[in-house]
Amino acid sequence: MTIPNLAKSLNPTFYKIAMTDKSNIIAKGGRSGTKSSAVSEVLVYDKQADPKANVMCLRQKQNSLKLSVYNQISWALHKIGIANEYTFRSNPMTILHKKHGTGFYFMGMDDPQALKGIILPDGQYFSDIWFEEADSLRGVDEIDTVQDTFTRKELPNGRQVRTFVTFNPPKNPYHWINEWTEKKRNDPNWLVHHSTYLDDVRGYNSQQILDKIEQYKLNDFTYYEWMYLGKVVGMGDNVYNMELFKKITEIPTDDPIIGLAFATDTGHSQSATTSLAFGLSRKGNVYLLDTDYYSPAGKTKKRTPVGHAKAINAFYKRVYDKYQVPIYQKTVDSADGAMRNQYSDMYGEWLHPVKKTKKHIMIDLFSDLLAQGRFFMLDIPENEIFYEEHKHYRWDEKSLKKQPDNPKVIKVDDHTCDAAQYFVMDNLDILNIKIK
Repeated sequence: MTIPNLAKSLNPTFYKIAMTDKSNIIAKGGRSGTKSSAVSEVLVYDKQADPKANVMCLRQKQNSLKLSVYNQISWALHKIGIANEYTFRSNPMTILHKKHGTGFYFMGMDDPQALKGIILPDGQYFSDIWFEEADSLRGVDEIDTVQDTFTRKELPNGRQVRTFVTFNPPKNPYHWINEWTEKKRNDPNWLVHHSTYLDDVRGYNSQQILDKIEQYKLNDFTYYEWMYLGKVVGMGDNVYNMELFKKITEIPTDDPIIGLAFATDTGHSQSATTSLAFGLSRKGNVYLLDTDYYSPAGKTKKRTPVGHAKAINAFYKRVYDKYQVPIYQKTVDSADGAMRNQYSDMYGEWLHPVKKTKKHIMIDLFSDLLAQGRFFMLDIPENEIFYEEHKHYRWDEKSLKKQPDNPKVIKVDDHTCDAAQYFVMDNLDILNIKIK
């Protein structure tokens, strides 16, 4: 069948990627810049033109393939109108041409032996490699190793295996992929391309997402520059922009609280324990309603686990009695199994352990909520500790250089900071926030 003209489908900024004679392409840029869509279309067109060619699509984790590169290639095949020519399989994860038996393979970098073990039938070869969300890789060595694996075989007619590397630039200028990209700008074998949502002239982005981007732009311009313009804005010293912590004296009458969520960071006898009460509103906003904070500092007799459980339960009851709306979640630090057991023994209810990830990712998720202008806090004495701890929350400057892909914060008086991150992490769907 005759397939549509690629030039009429791609945003013009990606013509360089489609037409380059370079065998290595870095496609970076801001969120909603359509780079992944463009690369998937280029790969589909090129594979369709070569019956013997295969494409290897890679992510850091195997479990992230289905909802990313697999669906992206599927989207491109359907968009171009040739999906019916392919067979879609989940195990092993492949999309192969029904007639030629070649197509797209999807694998995680967390299983290097599986990558090395791939053997294609005689006459077939890999023509392209795609590293999606490459900033999540541990370093450039992983790219080099895979390239070495798939470029050993000579391709017909002097063709070279092409490598596509796509990602949104991390904030930290010392992150390996930012430093590596800068080096590749002067490499004659590499094309470095940058795109943003402003380059979308084909209408890939809905008005809804454009309106959302404008909201970010108004509320937190630096966050907007990083998230949607793809600029390496730096980590700074302070973790949060305190102008986004908007204090109010009462809940607006036109935005009532419709649900509650609690989050607790426990410290027991060594450090502070705090519980936060968040109100979820009809308009999708989040209100910090109350804070319970206990510090053992200077106390001869420390609070026992039973005392902690009683205090947490009393806090839940006090807030619920005031607002009388459903409780969506009661989150606690997943590292504290003893507290969950104690609370369950006393009240017959299991508190929900948050599924934590890297600290900088959890910070980004709370920053996302702030940057949307959806976070407010009641200006009451109980919440002052929340504001003060966030105001003094800082990055460990040494770790920005030594561990640029996983920077650390200074772990001093950060208990409400941790609890706020647990709240967002444990309620992503309700808050309509996604891990980038």
